[in-house]
Formats: sequence, C-alpha cells, structure tokens
Amino acid sequence: MLQKSLSKKLLTNVLSVYFLLTFVVTCGQVVAEYVNTKDYIRNELTMLQKTFSRSLTRAIWELNTKQTVTTAEGLLAIPMIEGIIVRDDSGEIISQLGRSLDIHELYSQQLVQEEAIIEDTPSGLFGYTFPLIFEFSGRATQVGDVTLFSSRDVVFSRIMISIYFLIGNAMIKTTFLIILFLIAFRRLLTEPLTDLTDQIEEIELDDIDGRKIDIGTTERNELKVMEEAFNKLIDKVSEYRKQLDQTQKELLISNEKLDQHNLQLEQEVARKTSNLSQAMMDLQQQKYELEKQKLTLTEEVDLRSQTEQELLTKQKELERYVDELNMAQERLVGSEKMAALGGLVAGITHDINTPVGIGVTATSFLQERLNKLEAAYKDKTLSPKALEEFINEAKQSTSLLTTNLDRASELVASFKQIAVDQASEAVRKINFKEYLSEVVRSLHPKIKKTKHIINIECPEDLTLNLPAGAISQIFTNLIMNSLIHGFDGVDKGEIDIIITDDHDDVKIVYKDNGRGVTKAQLEKLFDPFFTTKRDQGGSGLGTHITLNLVKQTLNGDIEVTSEEGKGLTYYIQFPKNMQAPMTMFS
Repeated sequence: MLQKSLSKKLLTNVLSVYFLLTFVVTCGQVVAEYVNTKDYIRNELTMLQKTFSRSLTRAIWELNTKQTVTTAEGLLAIPMIEGIIVRDDSGEIISQLGRSLDIHELYSQQLVQEEAIIEDTPSGLFGYTFPLIFEFSGRATQVGDVTLFSSRDVVFSRIMISIYFLIGNAMIKTTFLIILFLIAFRRLLTEPLTDLTDQIEEIELDDIDGRKIDIGTTERNELKVMEEAFNKLIDKVSEYRKQLDQTQKELLISNEKLDQHNLQLEQEVARKTSNLSQAMMDLQQQKYELEKQKLTLTEEVDLRSQTEQELLTKQKELERYVDELNMAQERLVGSEKMAALGGLVAGITHDINTPVGIGVTATSFLQERLNKLEAAYKDKTLSPKALEEFINEAKQSTSLLTTNLDRASELVASFKQIAVDQASEAVRKINFKEYLSEVVRSLHPKIKKTKHIINIECPEDLTLNLPAGAISQIFTNLIMNSLIHGFDGVDKGEIDIIITDDHDDVKIVYKDNGRGVTKAQLEKLFDPFFTTKRDQGGSGLGTHITLNLVKQTLNGDIEVTSEEGKGLTYYIQFPKNMQAPMTMFS
C-alpha cells in the first residue's frame, strides 16, 4: 500500500497554490477597497469646505465665537468627521473638538494659505485643511483656517461589509473548488489507479495467460497508455514462457536421445570387446545402412531441386501475370481518359450547336431581307423607310452573328487547348487562374444543368511551368466526382477552390459541401477501381488517376479528409516549375 497517495499530493499542491493566490487576491481587493474609500472620504471633506467655509468665514469676521463653535460642533456631528480645529487670523485656536493633531506642530503659528492634505499618522488620523477668505469691497482677506480630521477607523467601518463579502466569497469559492477537485481527482485518478493496482496485485505469475488489466475507460489518457503497455508486457511474458516451455521439452527430448545413444554405444563397445567378428559384421551392416541413407538423401536432393525448378517456373508465371495486370490497368486508365475526353467532346458539341444554329438562322433571315431589298431596288419601289428598316435589321442580325460566333470560337478554343493538354504531357507555361477558368468552362455542359456553384480564389499573376494536361485532368476528375457522387441528392451544391502561392510551391484546397464519405470509404478512396457508383457504371479510376498525376506527374502530395454528410476536402501541393515531363502512371 502506498505511504503517500500521488493524487493527494497533487491535489495538495494545486490547492496550496490556489489558497495562496486567493489570499493574495483577497488582500489586494481589501487594500484597493481601503484606498478607494479613503479617497472618497477625502473628496467628501473637500465638499464640506464648499458647504461650511462661507458660514465659518462670516462668523469669524464678525467675531461671533459662539456661531463659530456651533458650526464646528455641527461639522463634528458628521459621522466621517473625527475632529476639527478652527483658527483665527492670528493663528489662535478658536475651536478644537474631537480627535486631532497638534496644529502648531504642523503649521506653527502660520495660517494655511491654500488647501492641503494631511497624510496618515501613526495615530491613524488624516485630514484636510483650507483657508477661510472673506471678500469685502473687492478685497480678499484671510480670516483664519479650518482643519478637518478623519481616521482609519472610519474607513474600516465603511468597508467592513465589503471585507466580509470578499472573505465570504473567497471561502465559498474555495470550498466549492475543493469539493470539485476531490470529486474530479477521485473519479479520474484515485479510483482508476486503485483499480489498476488491485488488478496488478491479483495477477499470478504461474497463471499469467489472458490475465490482462482493464481500467474501465475508453478515454485515451496516461492510464490507458499504462494499461496497454502492461497488457503488451503480459503478452510478451506469456509468449516467452511458451517458448521457454517448448525449449525445455526439446532439451528433455535431446537428453533422452543422448542417453539412448550413449547406451547404444556402451552396448556396441561391449559387443566389440567380446566378439570382433560380430563387430565386423555390424560394421558391414552399418555401411550398408549408410549407403542406403546416402541413396535416400540423393533422391531427396533431386526431389528438392525439381521442386525448386517448379517454384521458379511459377514465379515467372506470376511475374508475367503482374505485367499483364499492369498493362490492363494502363489500358483501363487510358480508356477512362478517352471516355472523359469523349464526354467533353459531346458536351462541347452540344454547346457549340446553339450559337452556330442561331448564326445560321440570322444568316438565313439576313439573306431573305437582302433578296427583298434587291427586288425592290430593281422594281424601283425601294423607299427610304424600307432601306432604314433593312439597315436596322441587318445591324441586329450582324450583332447576333458576331456574339454567337465569338461564343462558339471561345468554346472551340477552350476545348481545343483542354483536349490537347489531356492527350499530351508537354510542359508549358500557363496562367493558373485563366487556365482553371478554361477547364471549368469546358465542363459547363455538365454544370449548367444543375444549380451547383463553383468558386475560384486564385492570385491573378500566378504562373506555372508544368504539364498543363495533368492540371486539366486533376480538376476535371475532382469536379466530376463532386457532381456525380458528392452532390447526389443535393439540389444546390457549392465547390470552393482556394489556391495560394507558397514560394516555390502551389497549395490547393478543394472542398465541396456534398454528402461526403464514411471513414471506411475514405481509407479506400484512392484505391484503383473503388467506386460508390459501381451499379451505375462508375469505373473507380478517377481518384486513382488524380493521385498518380499529383504524386508522379507533378511531384507533389495530396491528402483528403471527409465526414459523412459534411462534404469532402482535398489538400494538394506541388512545385510551380518543372523542367521535363514525368511518367504519368506507375
């Protein structure tokens, strides 16, 4: 049994520090309350000057000593006033009531010329003195001075309730904290440690198999680590004991064989000693047996050589099967790329048909109006109004033609560059934001049928020198995965692509707010042929191709996180510049 509990020692140290801190803070609050109350009393003494100075001044000026004493007694009746001294213009004391200091020792016979504070004294008194000025016919004459005294006892009487409250508050908080710490330490440390100690003491070395300890919690803390380490030690000791028992058994068997062999040797020596001829016959018999064993060993060696040759043949066949599987995987990856490119062609063709069809319609309309204008000109029936209408219609038609042909040209140019990049591994310089916009534009036929939104955050001047086709295919795969898998059942999804320039590298955060994947699916996300849409024709190669493109083609890294129902996030990083194309697939 422990002489001193670790939890008690820890709790004592924590509470000691808390008690000390609480005591210091409480003392500081008491001192602050004392200082504030004392300043407040001094301010009140200052206010009394404004209240009573006029009546005292007039009473002294009029030599009305009785009125002066009455006013002084009135001031002394105020609870915060401990004493008062009133002097005339010659420095003589007119009235001195209550507790006070020696005014002559403070100021001798001189009158106070201006207000002054009397600081604390060993007696606990402090005060405020001010002159009495009488103004007559525009002249100011000092007729005396007044000194008001208060004391430390007055301050303490005012703050006593606050002191009791602070001390009571500190005691309540301390008591509550002690109870809380006792419960927490008992539940989180004392009881698990006691349980752990009891279980360890109950373990018998003779019966150690399966005797593991359990602290009864799933929380990952130091006690859980101690439990796992002790259980691993139990497993190792059990394994070592089994090995020791097995070794002991083998040693006993070897000793028995050795004893038998020694007995045989002794018997053979005895037989040789008694009968040499019999020994010769035995030697011949042994020679025959040795030759027979040699023949048996030779056959066994031949059999092993034959088995080894068969294993080598099987190994070569397995290597050939692996090569065929790799070739099949490369063909599947190529098929996946061509299928994606075919989908891109179909979408772009559908988008191009619209502006081209509008252009054909506008051209036909313009040709028809031109024929009518020519006929009217030949018949000399062409009027200025008809010519003006034709000009307006021609402007509208040419504007419509220009707009739709420009749109078709942009789609063709974007598709041409994206298609060439996806079919090539050539290194070229691109503006990342513009190129990414072209990739998104090429996927417009897939996106425009939905309400989904793609947000791109990228520096305007970020320039990369690398295989552009890899960039195109990476984002095509990620966006299509979000559209097909992530937004399945989601009416309005949102994709955020955040790109930052990190010196020589580019960091990309791609995230959507779709369905996400489970933990088990996340572990297999980059595996080839893994898909959640197998029954709907999914190949399971999109994320695998993306992984190879990032790691092998771009020499970068890619990580993914997801929670079911909270979307999926990719973290991609690769160098901004490459000197030569890399192999796309392993």
